[in-house]
Amino acid sequence: MKLLFVTFYFPPDLSAGSFRATALVDALLERGPRDLQIDVLTTVPNRYHTFTHQVAEVERRPNVEIRRIALPPHHNDMPGQARAFAAFARRVLRHAGSARYDLVFATSSRLMTAALAAAAARRAKARLYIDLRDIFVDTMHDVLPAGFKWPVHFLFDRVERWTVAQADRVNLVSRGFEGYFRRRYPGREFRFITNGIDEEFATAGSSAAAPPDARPGVVRIVYAGNIGEGQALHGIVPELARRLDGRAQFIVIGDGGRKAALAAAVAGLRNVELRPPMARAGLLDVYRDADVLFLHLGALPAFEKVLPSKLFEYAALGKPILAGVSGHAADFIRAEIDNAGVFRPLDAVGAVRALESLALTTTPRPEFVAKFARARLSRELADDILAVAAG
Repeated sequence: MKLLFVTFYFPPDLSAGSFRATALVDALLERGPRDLQIDVLTTVPNRYHTFTHQVAEVERRPNVEIRRIALPPHHNDMPGQARAFAAFARRVLRHAGSARYDLVFATSSRLMTAALAAAAARRAKARLYIDLRDIFVDTMHDVLPAGFKWPVHFLFDRVERWTVAQADRVNLVSRGFEGYFRRRYPGREFRFITNGIDEEFATAGSSAAAPPDARPGVVRIVYAGNIGEGQALHGIVPELARRLDGRAQFIVIGDGGRKAALAAAVAGLRNVELRPPMARAGLLDVYRDADVLFLHLGALPAFEKVLPSKLFEYAALGKPILAGVSGHAADFIRAEIDNAGVFRPLDAVGAVRALESLALTTTPRPEFVAKFARARLSRELADDILAVAAG
């Protein structure tokens, strides 16, 4: 059995897609037949221009070959990302046209990786399995200015419909996506295998020592991840930091298209520290020293359907969580995660109230970790992919 895996991000790149991809490859090797061969087409690490990592462009492991495609440099702006993706797409389609596979699969947040996998599957005369981690059409409709909204929505609406029509199976990482996809594709069968918790976070959470009920002094609030339009940190952190001056210190780790806006908005604030992206080993040390872990999404209808992957690693660590989310993510937190304060996005007053409701203790969440262990969920996804590949 021969599979082609198309993923824009793969380790050592830092992203939810990268971590999901590597766990899935491991699960496929564990669950697949002895003659299984997986070819991974991905990119040279490019998620953040401030985080670089030297890595071989071709890496061979038992039953796996990873080809990393070099991209033109970009700074996470839309034109730069489009040029980078076009370079990636040309190489993927060239490869797919010269090989034969039983199945092509992709994990995709911005739709185009899934569309590219669909085109590659047609070229390779293979079955197609797509794993969708976002509703790109919905997001673009909400975030683009009015002059661009309708033509872009029209284009990507057609791309999404074509891509889903090509797929033999579609997995959705959030139950919040269900209404959207059921409405647009009635009668279509979907899987719902979510994001999960990697072993290093589960281990770190289970071994964490609980501090006293409240630490004296300033509360350390940590955010780590993308700093983009979707997170809207520039719209909440400055006002929240001003309200909590003398009570809380914010540490924001990461990079993205709105980091400059955030830096400008917090200039002169003594209780906000911006740090560049870091690898997981160092990040775990920062998490361990935090009092509260912070999460935020913008106040847009599209974000009411998503379930941020960040929630799973935060919850595994047993730390109190302060989350500015609404819709499905808010419902999920209330149902699944204890000692988590939820407030409406961009509501600094509500954020202060939510923070004051938290117990500043580290409390393991073993039931949550067992339920959402990435290894288990990846095995479930791998079994589904292998079943489709076998026909």
